[in-house]
Amino acid sequence: MTTSVRAVTGIVNHFYRQGRLRLVELLWYIPNTVEPGHRGDDTTEGWGSLEYSTELALAAEKHGWSGALLGSSWGRPDTFTVATALAARTTRFRPLVAVRPGYWHPAHFASAAGTLDRLSNGRLLVNVISGLDEPAAYGDTVTDSPERYARTAEFMQVVRRLWTQRAVTYEGRYYQVTDSTVATPPASPPPLYFGGASPAAERVSAAEADAQLFWGEPLDALAERIARLRSLSDGVGREHAPLEFGLRITTLVRDTTEQAWADAEARVAAMRGKEPETWWAGNRLAVGQRRLYDLAERGEVLDSCLYTAPGTVGGGGAASTWLVGTAPEVAASLRRYQELGISHFILSDTPYQEEVVRLGDQLLPLLRDS
Repeated sequence: MTTSVRAVTGIVNHFYRQGRLRLVELLWYIPNTVEPGHRGDDTTEGWGSLEYSTELALAAEKHGWSGALLGSSWGRPDTFTVATALAARTTRFRPLVAVRPGYWHPAHFASAAGTLDRLSNGRLLVNVISGLDEPAAYGDTVTDSPERYARTAEFMQVVRRLWTQRAVTYEGRYYQVTDSTVATPPASPPPLYFGGASPAAERVSAAEADAQLFWGEPLDALAERIARLRSLSDGVGREHAPLEFGLRITTLVRDTTEQAWADAEARVAAMRGKEPETWWAGNRLAVGQRRLYDLAERGEVLDSCLYTAPGTVGGGGAASTWLVGTAPEVAASLRRYQELGISHFILSDTPYQEEVVRLGDQLLPLLRDS
C-alpha cells in the first residue's frame, strides 16, 4: 500500500511539535490568471491555459518545491478546478487552494475537497480567505469585516466536522446543516491556512486555523504577532493542534547584491502609477494592507534585506514586501524567520517559469541545509 503524503506529514508534524526536528514547507506560487503581466511577468503566451499552469507545477515538483499556492479572485479561472487538473498531472505536487466562504457553502466545499484529497492521495492544502473580492459580482452580501471573520469561523467549523464526523448537525448564524455526511471524507483533514491581521482575524486564527500566514514584516513585528497569537490560542480555548505559522513573500535573488537591488528598484519604478488589481484595491483599508504602508514609513529597507516599497504601489498584484539579495543573503533572512517559529514558506518571483527553477536550485538547498 502506498503511504499517503499526509500520513508522512503527520509523522513529521508529531516530531516537530516534540521539538525533535524543524519542519519546513516550501511552496511556490502559481498566478492562475488569464491576463499577462501578473507581478511584472513579461511572459506573453499561455496565461489561463492548463498547459502553462501544468508547466509551473511540474517545474515546482522537479526543482524541490513541495507544492504551490494557486492565486484566487473573481476575475481568475476557478482555483479549485485548476487545482484538480494539476493534481491529476503531477505526482507529489501539493496544491494550496485559496477558497472564500462567500464563494462556497461549507458542506459543498467539504465534499469537493474530500474527494480531491482522496483522489490525490492526501496532497490537498487549503487557504481560507476572508478579504473582499468584488462581492456584488458573485452575490455575496456579507461585506462588514467583523462579520466576514465570524462567517469564516463558522465555515471552518462546519468543514472540519464534516471531514471527521458523520450525521453532522450545525446551527450557526451563517450556516446550517442537518444530518449531513460527506461521502468521501479525507483520510486525514487537509490543513487550513488562514491570514488576517485585525483583532477579529486573529481570534479566528487562534481558534480555528492550522497555520497563520503573514506577509513579510520585520522580525520584531512578527515575533510580537506570533507571541500574541500563541497567547490568544490559550485564551480562546483552542481545541486543535498548536497553531503553526507561515510567510508569504517575494524573494528576488540575483548573483550579486548590486544586481538584485538594481532589478528590484527598476521593477518598483515600473509598477508605480499602474492600475492595481481589483482585489488589492478593494482591500486597501484592510489592517494587513495598512501595516505594509506603515512599514514603508519606517524605511525602504528593514532588517537585512526586507524591501518595503513594493507594498505601497500595488501594481500588477505585487502589493507586498520583498526579500532582495543573493541566494545566501535571502536564505539567511528566511532562516531568521524560521527561528521565530515560522515553518511554512510561500515564495515567488517573476518571470514565474524562470524563477521557479532559479529559486528552487539556488535558494531551497540553502534552507534545507540550515
